[in-house]
Amino acid sequence: MAEAGPEDDHPEWSRLMAAAQDGDGVAYEHLLRDITPLLRRAAARRLFAASAADIEDVVQDVLLSVHAVRHTYDPGRAFLPWLMAIHRHRLSDWQRRSLRRAANEVAVDSLEETFAGAAANMDEEPAFGRNDVRAAVAELPPAQRKALELLKLREMSLKEAARHSGMSETALKVATHRGMKALRALLGEDRA
Repeated sequence: MAEAGPEDDHPEWSRLMAAAQDGDGVAYEHLLRDITPLLRRAAARRLFAASAADIEDVVQDVLLSVHAVRHTYDPGRAFLPWLMAIHRHRLSDWQRRSLRRAANEVAVDSLEETFAGAAANMDEEPAFGRNDVRAAVAELPPAQRKALELLKLREMSLKEAARHSGMSETALKVATHRGMKALRALLGEDRA
């Protein structure tokens, strides 16, 4: 076992981490259990306005990072400074994410059940039904009909549809575009 570093406040943690690096799972579990309350207190001190869930997210990020980089710990050095450096980095990451989120999201008390646009809130039935759509699709040329079936109805990828149909990916894209345009015209919704 390695000796604890000179400035280490927790020589037991250094010993546990060295044992964990040697494959001792029990020591590793014990170490993680011991450091978690410290990480939680440190996060709560730095994020005093954050929710308990946010603090727990930071703690979990730190524990995941410790796990991912545990091989970088030098048993000849103090464990606590190594751990707290990871903690500072994860805390900074969390703060950056929070600032980005706050800059791009708008909090609202309640969301309207409908949209502001009148067309989106129409109570009447659509101008055409399922049979109208089927009839319009039947009028399309075979390549356009096949492209729409594979890409829009079956939701195949371009590569899958190309293999299935024998058409090139480019031909499928063109046929899909033309098919959609023709359907809009046939159904009286030509907005293209």
